[in-house]
Amino acid sequence: MPSASMHYLENVAENALREILQAWRADRPKMGVFAMLPEAEREQIPLLQKICAQEGAPLVGAMFPALVENGEFRSRGLWLLRFDEMPRFALLGGLKDPGADAAASIAAAVSPHLGTERDTLLFMVFDGMIPNISTILDGLYLLLADRVRYAGVNAGSETFQPMPCLFDGTQTIGDGVLLLVLEHHAGAILEHGYKAPEHLITATSTEGNRIFSIDWRPAFEVYQEVIQEQFGVEVTPENFYQYASHFPFGIVRADNEVVVRIPVAVEKDGSVFCVGEVPANAMLTLLRAPEVDSGGTVEALVNGLNQANGALRGRDLLLFYCAGRRLCLGEQASKELAEVARRTCAGEIAGALSLGEIGSSMSGGYPLFHNATLVGTCWR
Repeated sequence: MPSASMHYLENVAENALREILQAWRADRPKMGVFAMLPEAEREQIPLLQKICAQEGAPLVGAMFPALVENGEFRSRGLWLLRFDEMPRFALLGGLKDPGADAAASIAAAVSPHLGTERDTLLFMVFDGMIPNISTILDGLYLLLADRVRYAGVNAGSETFQPMPCLFDGTQTIGDGVLLLVLEHHAGAILEHGYKAPEHLITATSTEGNRIFSIDWRPAFEVYQEVIQEQFGVEVTPENFYQYASHFPFGIVRADNEVVVRIPVAVEKDGSVFCVGEVPANAMLTLLRAPEVDSGGTVEALVNGLNQANGALRGRDLLLFYCAGRRLCLGEQASKELAEVARRTCAGEIAGALSLGEIGSSMSGGYPLFHNATLVGTCWR
């Protein structure tokens, strides 16, 4: 009879779902469920909602491009994660509506549940089609500051086509965010392992996640030149998607932290679309994907988790892996997952492919929207 706080179902079957939920409720009457499904299983969300309602189990969850299970990426199945006591949560839609103030809406939903302690984690799961998450995070920090720790990911389809991807027990929405207020939580650790070259360029004209010009020239023209000069690779509009994830932009912040932006499309006018906003006049560099065998990314992630939580052996971890990073590293991405398991000796690692990640460079620090990262946190 299942009783662990994480359970992976290879096949989504009604009897198996009921068995797990009934066992969990018998053990923890105030329990709740966080569910993760891959895009291929999105039609199972109504079944999950129905069974959780019948069994009296509060439910929240999201659809991702794929799941992470046993060191592998899975395109089928279902992760069920148990909260021993259902936390405060909110599912907000309409973030792109005219006149919507997403930051104010998030702060209004969260603020009533915050006390004087600074050990609450605000975990946010956004629809990956929201184009201005960085701006939302900027506004949110002005309202909440360091009253919470910030972390999160983007859900949705790897095709970047709009579709409902966030749900609770009664509704499934797109254009929104799922908020989880997790009290007495050490937070999440985010790492990407990219090292910035010394050569810097300037995004002289941008709009949201679109770069029009770099150093006053068409963005793609400069991108081609720098990739050829630094890495000896010829990038064309035809092979752009093949190479873009291998050579993303890095936004260099004042503290020398590098925030990755993966380019995903080039337009006829020479502008380049990225996953995530690029501020006007941002200092940019072109990055090369980290070598998996170096272990530096995983080492930094595990060290951060150890410092925040103590020994990890036997503990359950929640891990998100950027879809763009997997696209870049290919089969090597599974080696990173295996290395996380080896270094942590975790009891169970549940996770998903994400379409962008949210984290801070320090506990209680400023939240930033990232690409190409791993995000890890202890589940219990």
